[in-house]
Amino acid sequence: MNARDAAGDEIRGVTAGSAPVPLSVLDLVTVGSGRTASDALRTSVALARLAESRGYHRHWVAEHHSMPGVASSSPAVILAHLAAHTERIRLGSGGVMLPNHAPLVIAEQFGTLEALAPGRVDLGLGRAPGTDGATAAALRRTENLHEGADDFPQQLAELTRFLDDDFPDGHPYARIHAVPGPVQAHAPGGVQSPARPPIWLLGSSGFSARLAGVLGLPFAFAHHFSAHNTVPALELYRESFRPSAVLDAPYALIGVAALAAEDERESRRQVLTGALSMLHLRSGRPGLIPTPKEAEAYPFTAMEREFADGWLKNIVHGTPDAVRSGLDALRERTGADELMITANAHGGDVRLRSYELIADAYGLPVLPPGADSSAPVGRAG
Repeated sequence: MNARDAAGDEIRGVTAGSAPVPLSVLDLVTVGSGRTASDALRTSVALARLAESRGYHRHWVAEHHSMPGVASSSPAVILAHLAAHTERIRLGSGGVMLPNHAPLVIAEQFGTLEALAPGRVDLGLGRAPGTDGATAAALRRTENLHEGADDFPQQLAELTRFLDDDFPDGHPYARIHAVPGPVQAHAPGGVQSPARPPIWLLGSSGFSARLAGVLGLPFAFAHHFSAHNTVPALELYRESFRPSAVLDAPYALIGVAALAAEDERESRRQVLTGALSMLHLRSGRPGLIPTPKEAEAYPFTAMEREFADGWLKNIVHGTPDAVRSGLDALRERTGADELMITANAHGGDVRLRSYELIADAYGLPVLPPGADSSAPVGRAG
């Protein structure tokens, strides 16, 4: 196996059951009304274990800030916790917002994660702040937010150099090393693995799609909140793609909002909580995820109802069979190589049940602890 094949195997998912492509999990660590961040994080552990036992390929968490209903401000910390409670599922960031951090810090954090969970860590990177402008300014300690976004390719190149420990001689950072990392293999007596997490580029527009294609990197598109841009972005990614040491062909996943319940009415009742939460966020009033009762009782104005209905159209929801059909249709329309499902609802039990129902609908296996999810039941995606 050559280096390109080995790198590609870390990226390409494994398809299980009757699913047309690999299925994965995007976890926003949502906090519902009347619940605590501790409750949300316990749900994340339960979700990672469920996903691992049912043949989902990877579990990613996303960086958000200053949002009471989203407790994922520190992806690296959460991923370390999930790594301690799982054995084989891939874990990663969907994503870390690169302009918010020094590249060396991210290289150190994800080098540490790779040491904790060897061969299981993905590093997904985005160029958006993951929050509002004022919070982004506080994170970056600058009011010039466009500078960070515009410098994204340069920051990405610097981060890659730190991860690979290959700054050229004469570079100001040539004597600086991200630890844990490849430099330890070259120290006297060093046995550190030179492996490092594969980089993914994330986006909701064409910028990251084109950059991922030009660099030959895998691409993840945020269909769950930018559905109208999905097909154009994926087409741009494929058109721009150049084979690299990482991939010999494009590989793109899309984030999909989906929630299954035993009956259609209950599914609609649950997803309305996420629509109302997004309405509050877009109105500058971010808060906890409301309960279904609170969402049903909310006095929507005509304009607010139009927003909520439009939002719900992009959530695949209903009975397990309906969700399976909706996911199949979306995959057929977009040609996505992997579907990463996010289930936003007030209760953790509802979210967990949804992933279980979707797994059942596709006949995903029930794997015992320690089993290899890619062995007898999977096929390359």
